[in-house]
Amino acid sequence: MKVIITGSTGMVGKGVLLECMDDERVESILLINRNSVELDHPKVKEVIHKDFSEFESIKDELRGYDACFHCMGVSSVGISEEKYT
Repeated sequence: MKVIITGSTGMVGKGVLLECMDDERVESILLINRNSVELDHPKVKEVIHKDFSEFESIKDELRGYDACFHCMGVSSVGISEEKYT
């Protein structure tokens, strides 16, 4: 299986990434992140993409995958409850 993971620099995404790296059914992992995870692993390819409201520029790289784990989010650290919610 070939999977895409967004947000693998965060807590949830990092957990999903580690599970996918250990799972022998997962042959290829494409990470789409705003910042690099700085990881060297034979299964992993990373695309740095700053604007998650636009995917036209990377659409060709998204082809041929079987699943996507969308783990991207905003951290509540340092943000008021009013702004976060």
